[in-house]
Amino acid sequence: MAKAKKKKSGFRKFFIFIFRFIVILFVSSLLYVVVCKWVEPPITITQLGGLFGGYGLKRDYVSWNNISRNVKLAAIASEDQLFPEHGGFDWKAMDKSLNRPHRKKRVPAGGGASTISQQVAKNVFLWQGSGWGRYVRKVPEFYFTQLIEWTWGKRRIMEVYLNVIEMGPGIFGIEAASRKYFHKPASSLSRAEAAMIIACLPNPKNFSVVPMSRRVRWRYPQIMEQMDNLEGDEDVEEVVKTPAP
Repeated sequence: MAKAKKKKSGFRKFFIFIFRFIVILFVSSLLYVVVCKWVEPPITITQLGGLFGGYGLKRDYVSWNNISRNVKLAAIASEDQLFPEHGGFDWKAMDKSLNRPHRKKRVPAGGGASTISQQVAKNVFLWQGSGWGRYVRKVPEFYFTQLIEWTWGKRRIMEVYLNVIEMGPGIFGIEAASRKYFHKPASSLSRAEAAMIIACLPNPKNFSVVPMSRRVRWRYPQIMEQMDNLEGDEDVEEVVKTPAP
């Protein structure tokens, strides 16, 4: 009888510990998301991976006003054309991605079924990669994607995206990429230069901007064409416009 009570007490303590751990994890993650609405993420798992993987770590966070609208437009045109409208997820694209035939591996034209908001969630709070880790990541990815959509707003999501995403081996963010490839600040990038950098996604280690890989050479004119198509769209302009100082 005493042994049964002791065992029951042990289970109770274990579940209380798990509950407290989950609550602490939830509160701390929520606070970190709120802080990152105004403060740039100090470092990400992907950046650490580049550093310890021998690629180094080149980054230079810049504010929204110091990023050319060409870059913002190119990112939407290439990676997520419904970004101004969706609530974090492109359900149609996800369904298409999950149900397409798996006979051949194909490189998606942009981010595939992964929206810019999802890419920010993965880059800032979680990890990259495929395999089993991809499925483990799905629930927290949904959680963080919804949180940043609810608390940050579209411009902040885009600003963080353009500051943390890898744009070359060990090169993170548009400012570092712009300095590396075109020897100028991100605020001065032309439409073609912005499209070239964005064209290295989603595999910047293999799709080189300088020297220009075949993939980037093929892809960036398509991005420029889509930029022309999106130019003037009210929802897109609301995101990419630079507010007055």
